[in-house]
Amino acid sequence: MRIVLLGPPASGKGTLGRFLSAELRLGYLSTGALLRENIEQQTPLGLAAEPILARGAYLPDDLMCQILADWLSKKDQAAGWVLDGFPRSLDQAKFLDHELSSHNQALHCAVALEAPFEELLKRIQNRVECPSCRWSGQKSELSASDRCPKCGDFASPRADDDEQNFRNRHAEFLSITTPAIEYYRESGKLLSISAVGSKEETSARILAHITSFL
Repeated sequence: MRIVLLGPPASGKGTLGRFLSAELRLGYLSTGALLRENIEQQTPLGLAAEPILARGAYLPDDLMCQILADWLSKKDQAAGWVLDGFPRSLDQAKFLDHELSSHNQALHCAVALEAPFEELLKRIQNRVECPSCRWSGQKSELSASDRCPKCGDFASPRADDDEQNFRNRHAEFLSITTPAIEYYRESGKLLSISAVGSKEETSARILAHITSFL
C-alpha cells in the first residue's frame, strides 16, 4: 500500500506512521524528523529550513517536493510506504500524484487524523522526542531517568513545541492542508479517523478500515 498521513500538529502522525509501517511492512518517511535531523547537523537543508520552522511556518512547496522526489528515487518502485508530513498542501498532493503516475502507480489512501484543538495543545505541552532514534511520545512514556523507551537515550521536548509555535502551525494546517484533505475526499481516497484516545485505539480504527482501499 501507498499511504499518506494528514493531520494537525500533535495528532499522532509520527507515532501512527511508524506503527503502520511496521504492521503493514511498509517503508516510512517522516519529513519532520528528517528536517529536524538536518537542522541539528547544520546541513544546507537544515540551515534553509530552521528559520522557517522556528516561526511555525511550512516549508515552500518546491523544497518539500524535492525532498520527497529524492526519497522516492531511492525506494524500490514496487514497494509500499507511509508518508508522514507530506503532502501538506494541495500543490504537494498533486505533485505526489504526478510522481506516482509517471511510474504507473497511484496512492491508495490518505488518512486524515482529527482531534480537538485543546487536546492537541495538551499533547504538545507533554511531548518529547529522542534525538537518536527519533521516537516521539509523551513524558509519561519515559523511564524515571527521562530515557527513550525504544533506544535508551535521553529524550526531551522538541525545540518547536512552544505554544505560540503550535498555534502558528495549527493555523497553517487549517489554511494550507485543508484543501489537500478535500482533494483526497473528492477522489474517494480519504479515510477520516478520530485521533482522540490512545495510540492503540487510533491505530485499531485505521487498521479496521484501511484495507478497503486496496
